[in-house]
Amino acid sequence: MRIGLLTEGGYPYVSGDARLWCDRLVRGLEQHEFDVYALSRSARQEDEGWVPLPSQVGRVRTAPLWTAEDDGVRYGRRARRRFADCYGELAAALCATGDIGAEATPEAGATSEADRFGSALYGLAELARDEGGLVGALRSETAVRALERACRAPGALRTAREARVPELLTVAAHLERVLRPLSLDWYEDDGLGAVDLCHAASGGPAALPGLVARHFSGVPLLVTEYGVQLRTHYLTAGDAAPAVRALLAAFHGRLAAEIYRRAAVITPGNSHARRWQERCGADREKLRTVYPGMEAARFTEVGEAPECVDPDTLVWVGRIEPTKDLISLLHAFAEVRKEEPKTRLRIVGTPSGADGTAYLAHCKALAAQLFPDEAEGPHAVGRNPVTFEEIGGPEAPTLAEAYAGGAVAVLSSVVEGFPIGLVEAMLCGRATVSTDVGAVVEVIGGTGLVVPPRNPRALAEACVALLRDSERRARLGAAARARALELFTVEQNTAAFHGIYLEIVSQCPVRRVVLDDTGEPLPFGVPAEAHVPGRWTDPAARVAARGGPGWATGRPVRASGPVPATEGAR
Repeated sequence: MRIGLLTEGGYPYVSGDARLWCDRLVRGLEQHEFDVYALSRSARQEDEGWVPLPSQVGRVRTAPLWTAEDDGVRYGRRARRRFADCYGELAAALCATGDIGAEATPEAGATSEADRFGSALYGLAELARDEGGLVGALRSETAVRALERACRAPGALRTAREARVPELLTVAAHLERVLRPLSLDWYEDDGLGAVDLCHAASGGPAALPGLVARHFSGVPLLVTEYGVQLRTHYLTAGDAAPAVRALLAAFHGRLAAEIYRRAAVITPGNSHARRWQERCGADREKLRTVYPGMEAARFTEVGEAPECVDPDTLVWVGRIEPTKDLISLLHAFAEVRKEEPKTRLRIVGTPSGADGTAYLAHCKALAAQLFPDEAEGPHAVGRNPVTFEEIGGPEAPTLAEAYAGGAVAVLSSVVEGFPIGLVEAMLCGRATVSTDVGAVVEVIGGTGLVVPPRNPRALAEACVALLRDSERRARLGAAARARALELFTVEQNTAAFHGIYLEIVSQCPVRRVVLDDTGEPLPFGVPAEAHVPGRWTDPAARVAARGGPGWATGRPVRASGPVPATEGAR
């Protein structure tokens, strides 16, 4: 079948979110064809280029989410009124009081705010298709005035009523950025309208093209989330004004509810994400938990080794940033050294952005203060028991060897989605000590020790307990590796999605009418084998979408035939 893979800030770019997961999915499902529709987050990401693409990727279409050019279209009176009505309804849905998750349920009725938000969203998409000029309209004074009227309307959120002009401008600018996918030219019959299934690699802007393709052409939508956009907003919007936080939280909540309501299947990556999705209105019958897949082969040698390199070493591996709470780890290690003076701590990772670089410098300064360089004798060179390393260095040439250098792997985060580093440690057969955040408990499943976050003493006590008991370390490490091989491999991930693809296409097929050379419907033009892997249909046939908007009825287009593998490649 032909899959439209929708991404934001990730695949096929070299850097970004979900890049590895999407690449493994595409390569693992070589029996399907993939068209990639990617939104980039920055000019730097675009300049870094793409990862090598397999032959099953037939087309790549990209669009920048970080910038958008006004197409110069100026609306007439009717189009301006149409935009004002749609945007006004969207703003009114954001300012309305009530439980977003409850309103998103089917039982709430057609007059719910969820229906109001969805109608306004699709109205803006139809306006962009018919008239163009949506980018300029979203930046116009009309949009700000509509938002202001909604905030001042009776019954609006109390925090929304307090919004001032600068805050309204901030909210309007954010909405313009997130709604940019509505203006794209991806929804024609030779684009997303020709795929059998849209698979969004995340919620939010990445899923918007899938919503529009479903609205225009009836293409079913699959949404995968390893981190929920609404939760991300709550974690990153702490410095914004109360009115801005409230309005943007309402927008992301309404958008999530609409995505979950229209999706055929939703695949959270863990129960932590699943609970957030249910709170935002996702139907439990649509939810299928699919864990991300890891390449287990590169950890086999370390995982099956009988002993670790150094039984007196703790190892931390990951991306260095404030949410990883290395400060608590260093204070915990100070407590460990009081009980086990020979213990060493290896911190292996690279900083994430400017904040990560500053945080790394702070951690190094703290380590130097807590642990002065020590020497084993009067003629030996002193060294610090805490080392900061990077993958590829002499002490940790590979990721597996970084884990092999420690007896216990430690995770000290205060915020975590799906703990990839923890799974890597499990595949290496390492006993683990982790903080109880995100999906940690679900991943560990009793094969490691879990302590409260921001509790250095508890973290230290758990580490000391494992350092002193080699048999327990070996037992937990073996159980952890067995669990990881059962649940968190690439093979498990791709097999799950292959089954979900077949389930969706069998239950929600895209209704197309095949036309012959004279433009007449061709009986039995789409046989049952059309969805079997392979090219069974005549590539010269023409297909028209049925079940979409009235303007598209009967419009003949070319069927999805073989597409050169080099199309869209750089």
